[in-house]
Amino acid sequence: METLVCVAVWAVAMAMVVASVMWAYRWSHPRANGRLPPGSLGLPLLGETLQFFAPNTTCDISPFVKERLNRYGSIFKTSVVGRPVVVTADPELNYYVFQQEGKLFESWYPDTFTEIFGRDNVGSLHGFMYKYLKSLVLRLYGQENLRAVLLDETDRACRASLASWAAQPSVELKDSISAMIFDLTAKKLISYEPSKSSENLRKNFVAFIRGLISFPVDIPGTAYHECMKGRRNAMKVLKKMMRERMEEPGRQCEDFFDVLIEELGREKPVLTEGIALDLMFVLLFASFETTSLALTLGVRLLAENPTVLDALTEEHEAIVRGRKEGCDAAGLTWAEYKSMTFTSQVTLEMVRLANIVPGIFRKALQDIEFKGYTIPAGWGVMVCPPAVHLNPEIYEDPLAFNPWRWQMQLTLVVLMLSGLSVGLIPKIYRVQQDKVEITGGSKHFMAFGGGLRFCVGTDLSKVLIATFIHHLVTKYRWKTVKGGNIVRTPGLSFPDGFHVQFFPKN
Repeated sequence: METLVCVAVWAVAMAMVVASVMWAYRWSHPRANGRLPPGSLGLPLLGETLQFFAPNTTCDISPFVKERLNRYGSIFKTSVVGRPVVVTADPELNYYVFQQEGKLFESWYPDTFTEIFGRDNVGSLHGFMYKYLKSLVLRLYGQENLRAVLLDETDRACRASLASWAAQPSVELKDSISAMIFDLTAKKLISYEPSKSSENLRKNFVAFIRGLISFPVDIPGTAYHECMKGRRNAMKVLKKMMRERMEEPGRQCEDFFDVLIEELGREKPVLTEGIALDLMFVLLFASFETTSLALTLGVRLLAENPTVLDALTEEHEAIVRGRKEGCDAAGLTWAEYKSMTFTSQVTLEMVRLANIVPGIFRKALQDIEFKGYTIPAGWGVMVCPPAVHLNPEIYEDPLAFNPWRWQMQLTLVVLMLSGLSVGLIPKIYRVQQDKVEITGGSKHFMAFGGGLRFCVGTDLSKVLIATFIHHLVTKYRWKTVKGGNIVRTPGLSFPDGFHVQFFPKN
């Protein structure tokens, strides 16, 4: 009897071993109706997640991506947080993915991202609903409202903040810029004013951001756990605010939250409360975090590149000199903002090097053949902006902060607008035009996204950066006190802060 038990136990153990080996083999050798891109799916379930989140202390492409690009080429497969993903740094495939959204691809993010941003977040919505929400958001962040309202409010916020910082021994720049932009946008979105509120809403978003792109382990003490806790607290505030407003009959529309509540009150509303709350959460986050990171890195880059700073200062001092006497107090005008040619180039170079978004995710809706490879239906696709923005075949000396690299493209636009035949344009201009397109998302520039999901806050971000730079370079000098080092995990952060002292110019 004892022998039979031993044999049975041995048989079960062997069966489990065989099953595990077969499962591991199927994991690493998935079936596909064609040839999969080269690469490895790593360990079962875990995949290559640990390598993906490994820290990188430079502006360069992450070691995870760079090593695989060198080994496999511009298209490779991997697995992150339990899902097979095709990573692409191929310009043609990137463009194809963006152009075929809604047909062959749809917006998708790993389950952990969905948990963080909410099941009804705008990134997970498709078709009519996404276009409907985009149209609502453009009422606030579109060019018309920027010109009529937001430019003036941004101008006043930048003036006040810089004056306040100059009165202090030093400020931590990333946190200070975040606070400035959060207070500005939160007031437009939900009429939030920190001095009049018992809730420290930004504190919850700071906790949320610290774990946003971190290893997804929801255990007390981890960054991911604090991230989820920050989300729950922020959502609690938003839900309470929604309930109070919905119970207030005849309330006047004062902010964007009121616009959404009006939509919810229609006879046949398109929105749900869940979608409205998740939209507000994403807007509050996206409105300040991405721009503050790019601007903080930009200030560091300006300090490290005095030639760029001198050229930028000259452009803005010329704007001030061109004003009529007494008009400086009125703030920036839309015409002045639109005249900032070099500032526009500096902004593009800042966001190119900042690479705030390490990956743009989509999902294949059917088997897709591209350049001899098959992307199976259901697999994720990660377009990799850093690999695009730091490609030396497109951007000469890609890690250099060189805003003048964009000047050639602007010259080409002027030549073409003047009616000059493309055939008469010097070859170097035409080559550059083929390499880098300056407006919108493209094959070689996607700092603001691409395709149907081009960031609706792009124009606001550009206005914020330009306005801040205008007051910074015309009225202040600054020096680094400490910090300024960056870490990408893979999202950008300043682990030691970036402490800066500001001095008013005489």
